[in-house]
Amino acid sequence: MSAAKTRAVPARPEERGGIGSLLSSFGGYAVLVFFSLVFLYPFVIQVANSFKTDPDATANPLSPIPDPVTLAGFERVFADTGMPLWLGNSLLVTVVITVGRVFLDSLAGYALARLRFRGRKALLTAVVAIMAVPGVVLFIPKFLVLNQLGIYDSYTALILPIIADATGVFIMKQFFESIPVSVEEAARIDGAGRFRIFWSVVLPMGRPAVITLTIISFQSSWNEFPHTLVAVQDPGLFTLPRGLADLVSGSLGLGTQYPLKLGAAVLATIPVAIIFVIFQRYFIRGANEGADKG
Repeated sequence: MSAAKTRAVPARPEERGGIGSLLSSFGGYAVLVFFSLVFLYPFVIQVANSFKTDPDATANPLSPIPDPVTLAGFERVFADTGMPLWLGNSLLVTVVITVGRVFLDSLAGYALARLRFRGRKALLTAVVAIMAVPGVVLFIPKFLVLNQLGIYDSYTALILPIIADATGVFIMKQFFESIPVSVEEAARIDGAGRFRIFWSVVLPMGRPAVITLTIISFQSSWNEFPHTLVAVQDPGLFTLPRGLADLVSGSLGLGTQYPLKLGAAVLATIPVAIIFVIFQRYFIRGANEGADKG
């Protein structure tokens, strides 16, 4: 009698879903691909127009295929504009600001995470509040301060006001708080001072946050445009974003000149892309390590 009884075998998940599950997955991927193409299309048009002739770019600005393909736009970028000077200025300013932000933001973040001093909470509140202030509100105060200090229209004016930022301080402070205090206590027993502990013990452990801050700082300082409007007026001090804005405003005369302008824009994206490619695996690894610890 018991042998006659049969037990129903539960259907496997893939059998229960069947065609509906397959269609759902296909629909999800289709939506992702569609929005990816929408996001990438402007960049594709930018690159395509930089390889076009002026008549072709004017007649077919949305075509992703140059006809004919030419490098004349890139040649004119270096021959008819201040591109070499802008690149040099941007490289100098960006490297100094990135190094300064990584060091100063890390130092300030460590102080807020580990040191206990009067006014610490008020200072931390001020850092968070600064992150909420729109940058445009500070245009006039920045100009007045730079002018009063006598550093307006100089490299110092381009670098000093933004060599540290509240966002970087907050990022480093949050990461340093996740590092066990016992690690620092062991170093202190060995006779290490506060700065030695920060530099030789805590900062190397914070490499994921440091790499994240490096990428963010390089990208933001390389693309920084509003600050240059109030910091300099001398064309010899223009950075790449300021120079590109000058091109777009029609400094080269009449005509659309799409290949020249978009060729300059393509060149401006290359350094940021290189930095991201170099640090991408470290960035992803650091994010995964943070997720595992959380």
